[in-house]
Amino acid sequence: MSTNGNTPAYKRIQNVIRKQIESAQLRPGDVVASERELARTHEVSLMTARHALAGLEHEGLVERRRGAGTFVASPRIHFNKLMSYTEHMSSRGLAPRTRVLVAKVIEHEAEIAARLGLPATDNLVKIERLRLTGQEPYALEACYLPAKDFCTLVNVPLGRTSLFGSLEHDYGVELAYADEEVNATAAEAKVADLLDLPHGAPVMRIRQVIYSSKGKPTMYVVGFYRSERHTLFIRRFR
Repeated sequence: MSTNGNTPAYKRIQNVIRKQIESAQLRPGDVVASERELARTHEVSLMTARHALAGLEHEGLVERRRGAGTFVASPRIHFNKLMSYTEHMSSRGLAPRTRVLVAKVIEHEAEIAARLGLPATDNLVKIERLRLTGQEPYALEACYLPAKDFCTLVNVPLGRTSLFGSLEHDYGVELAYADEEVNATAAEAKVADLLDLPHGAPVMRIRQVIYSSKGKPTMYVVGFYRSERHTLFIRRFR
């Protein structure tokens, strides 16, 4: 197996394909170069090219279909693990990209306050962010937290920093589990425009109440996801 510096050849191939996915040169459903094409392009053995694709398949970045070829996999939402967007993208070997749309303290949101077990009059921190893969919108997420505990979050550069990480490292809050509601809905004008969809297009909506390790409701999240770009991955136990 040839190397470039200390990087094994199969990892160099994987890095090239990751960058193509991250830059949207390759999109979910697109065909990835075959083992023979990769072996010829990178001047490696067929076994090395096969090893590179097998590793990417194990990570969930590509899927190989017998008799058809290798394709870029749709992003998976894992319901059996509570992960931040940053963790989710990093687990796929991709760089997370986020645009912060709103970061402010809001009031008069009685329904959301109730979901967090707060009095209706309590102020909330609202963090709304557009998530991207490459240059394309992936999801629109709005997070709500008690302002009395987290008002300084509005000053955190959450376009570059993980909210989960900030809660754990800066506020000493260890997140433990979430109760989720998942349903399909039609994209209203704002959601459709931000996700680059026709108005009324189907989107997946996930609503979460996220609890700390002490069992306290810490954050309420409403996320809208492009339904054609996601695969739900659910592991069930009996």
